[in-house]
Amino acid sequence: MSGLTVTTVAMVQGLFYLATGVWALVDLDSFMAVTGPKVDHWLVKTVGALVTVIGVVFLAAAGSRRVTPEIVLLGVGCALSLAAIDVIYVSIGRISSIYLLDAVAEVGVAAAWALTRRRG
Repeated sequence: MSGLTVTTVAMVQGLFYLATGVWALVDLDSFMAVTGPKVDHWLVKTVGALVTVIGVVFLAAAGSRRVTPEIVLLGVGCALSLAAIDVIYVSIGRISSIYLLDAVAEVGVAAAWALTRRRG
């Protein structure tokens, strides 16, 4: 973990968000085959579009090596928000338990951001 930098975390989160966001947009059927059926397809596509854009911002910040405190805040905020939504809605039976894997990934991303901040 000694090589963990804000640029690396931004790149990883950007790739993760880009992949999952685009997936929901371009192949909703396979997305729902993995994540469970959805009633509001427009909402899945809306979230997919937003997550895609956020992923592109992370990738742009990483590519330019300008990962500002605002990018870090966006990264931690998105990761913890999505993890909380995953856990809450799995716990009440609204979404598939597969989303707990996403929650683990999101908490891991937030922890990675925290580790980079400790190093200054």
